Amino acid sequence: MSRPDPAHHHLSPARLLDVDPLLEDPQTRIVVCCGSGGVGKTTTAAALGLRAAERGRKVVVLTIDPARRLAQSMGIDSLDNTPRRVKGIDETAGGELHAMMLDMKRTFDEIVEAHADRERAAAILGNPFYQSLSAGFAGTQEYMAMEKLGQLRARDEWDLIVVDTPPSRSALDFLDAPKRLGSFLDGRLIRLLTAPAKLGGRAGMKFLNVGMSMMTGTLGKLLGGQLLKDVQTFVSAMDTTFGGFRTRADATYKLLQAPGTAFLVVAAPERDALREAAYFVERLAAEDMPLAGLVLNRVHGSGADGLSAERALAAAENLEEPRIVDQEDGKALLRNSPDAQDSSGSPTPGTPALASAPEGGSPTEHAEDTEPSGDAEHAEDTERSVDRLTAGLLRLHADRMQLLSREQRTRDRFTALHPEVAVTEVAALPGDVHDLAGLRDIGDRLAADARELPDPADRTEAPEASA
Repeated sequence: MSRPDPAHHHLSPARLLDVDPLLEDPQTRIVVCCGSGGVGKTTTAAALGLRAAERGRKVVVLTIDPARRLAQSMGIDSLDNTPRRVKGIDETAGGELHAMMLDMKRTFDEIVEAHADRERAAAILGNPFYQSLSAGFAGTQEYMAMEKLGQLRARDEWDLIVVDTPPSRSALDFLDAPKRLGSFLDGRLIRLLTAPAKLGGRAGMKFLNVGMSMMTGTLGKLLGGQLLKDVQTFVSAMDTTFGGFRTRADATYKLLQAPGTAFLVVAAPERDALREAAYFVERLAAEDMPLAGLVLNRVHGSGADGLSAERALAAAENLEEPRIVDQEDGKALLRNSPDAQDSSGSPTPGTPALASAPEGGSPTEHAEDTEPSGDAEHAEDTERSVDRLTAGLLRLHADRMQLLSREQRTRDRFTALHPEVAVTEVAALPGDVHDLAGLRDIGDRLAADARELPDPADRTEAPEASA
């Protein structure tokens, strides 16, 4: 199947994502960074937050990062469920940066405390089913992330909230889980179990008997009577406290669809990450969620991309096995070049001497016939070492060029599928980001594509150290 001719090296201006207008626009109130795990979502969220704050916005970054690197890079000892102001940023434009890490259980507790009187809150918080649910029931983290986002937005203290979505197996979990968990907690089984507590009189007793027989029957065996009793008590208390979970999940979902929310899909130039990103782009469109564009992290480059992988490998083989490969580009070329001889025309030290034969006579005595001097041996060893080192570097360069080619093909596949999605590329860094200067650098790289279209060699010098 024929593929469109790839845009070579970098993207055409029409498809470039310009993050600065997005961050500076007062209409932008929520930026959600989403994507599969391990693609730099947390770092991207923090860098966007810092960049927006230094451009005059009052920003809070909500992260769900178990490694807690974000806290260190922002100079905060520990992030908790309360936004903390980040020190050391440039506030001359009037902006502020706050950061917080989602504490899933604490967020759940806050909902209960906010909507129940003290006695009922104590009953719910002490309920065994509630404790297991709030500590890590499937989907709770995603539900709580959306809940916390809703809380932050309702407080109206910040004019921009940057959300780092949970590191899930699937990037889509945070969209699905709130509804899934809400559906479970509002579902028929739970309603049936809580019905006896709500109904009174004879009908209530009849229903209670049905409930009890279920408990002692199959469900009781599957889940255990005590667990069912805990669930019953819990949901009954929660329902009278503030209504359905599904309603709350739906409210936050609508907030994500509202004008002023922008989704950034974060990926790396690898097949799996971009496949997930493509799926996410399609899903966001289907859910009518506002997609701003794709951030492509860890893009590699080379300052010597004029030398192809094939030529680099051929040159390396010439240096390692000079008689196997055609020597046109290898040692023979080096040996016979003007640089290989000094001004008197004799070979320079370290270049093997070529025997010359006078007319009609035998060849002159070759250097090999005499015992080689220590200097000649040393020069030969040095030349061999230089050849080995050069061949090694050429092979490294070939690997790098093959990696670039793979990344380019993967990107081209994505842009062919989704030409409508604006993209910004962030050059790979030699090491981890661990301070504000590193985050600022990432922010600059995020915005670099839109400011100019430099030669890739200039744009990606730094990553050479990380090859």
